[in-house]
Amino acid sequence: MKELETINIGMVGHIDHGKTTLLQKLSGKWASRHSEELKRGISIKLGYADIVISKDKSGYNREGKGEQIRHVSFVDAPGHEMLMATMLSGAAMMDGAILVVAANEGIKPQTIEHLAALQAKKVKNLVVVQNKIDLVNAEQAKKSYNDIKELLRGKYENAPIIPVSALQEVNINRIYEAIVDMKIPPRDVEGEPVFVIARSFDINKPGATPDKLHGCVLGGTLKQGKLKVGEIIEIKPGRVVKEANQIHFYTLKSKIVKLFKGSNEVNELTPGGSMSVETELDMAIGKNDLLAGNVLSLAGKLPEMSTNVNVRFTLFPEVFGVGGHVKMEGIKPSEMLMLSINTGMTVGVVKHVKKDLIDLSLKIPVVPFKGDNVGLARNVNGHWRLIGYGEII
Repeated sequence: MKELETINIGMVGHIDHGKTTLLQKLSGKWASRHSEELKRGISIKLGYADIVISKDKSGYNREGKGEQIRHVSFVDAPGHEMLMATMLSGAAMMDGAILVVAANEGIKPQTIEHLAALQAKKVKNLVVVQNKIDLVNAEQAKKSYNDIKELLRGKYENAPIIPVSALQEVNINRIYEAIVDMKIPPRDVEGEPVFVIARSFDINKPGATPDKLHGCVLGGTLKQGKLKVGEIIEIKPGRVVKEANQIHFYTLKSKIVKLFKGSNEVNELTPGGSMSVETELDMAIGKNDLLAGNVLSLAGKLPEMSTNVNVRFTLFPEVFGVGGHVKMEGIKPSEMLMLSINTGMTVGVVKHVKKDLIDLSLKIPVVPFKGDNVGLARNVNGHWRLIGYGEII
């Protein structure tokens, strides 16, 4: 069987526009499994689902009919404005995205903010799903379509807009076709491995006997390089310890016990797709996503942690997500900003600003890679709002 290309696709958009339902129709799985999510009907944490798209005479499908074309890892990002940080960490793993806009509700503040987040995280591939098309008439559908075209102008002008009813399963195959048409970015398998951690788990069931216990499991994606079972790894910034009112970060070292690509156990990981790494670490260290935002590599291969970064930045023309048009103010010395780097978040104070360069002192250290993409957010009326993006220099 030929090795299938893998692409990471994010599901983004305003809350209640049907992302998780659409993903269920695309993949056959509910990505939201967290009990609070099921109770409230919204996505809180990142959800995942994997499929293989096949093609036969009748077109594209996920039932395995015909030739297997592409392996797809879906990342379901929360649409609620309070969960923007989680959405940004998900965007760090995306090769492409599906922006869901409900035809009956139209473009909302979080629709615009999520589109800005994709720009900030340099996600090039986009498909727009005009969902809930069954709830509008032809005139409303056309207005919704034109509004979406206007929103994409100058940003993602060539992105296809597909009218869909996820509930009625209308045009689902058109989405598969659009995913297959997406260009997969080049993969670097020769560099030192860089695995960005988006989730961390204790997978042990209550009452498990000691001989059946599993170590901490780390979920995320491999940006470059290879990882193999049995290799010794390190994780930074690592374990957080509070000592004498001071916060300290200790690098973690462990051994790879098992590797998974999607739900399939493998002996080696290469870039592309959602993955997980089972380690020998105490399961308590990673439960409830305690290690989310960390970076993993082979022992001794990660850069030193830093509490200072220099960023070359670009600001958006206005503040998104607040409703109406609010002009963007420039970044000022001593201002506090939130930075999204890979799957991690930190808060920094601006020490110097010079044209498009800022020097920041960070509250939480980062593992800086030159050229790493950075999302910049500012506290506006009690909420962190995305104001621009940049790269570490």
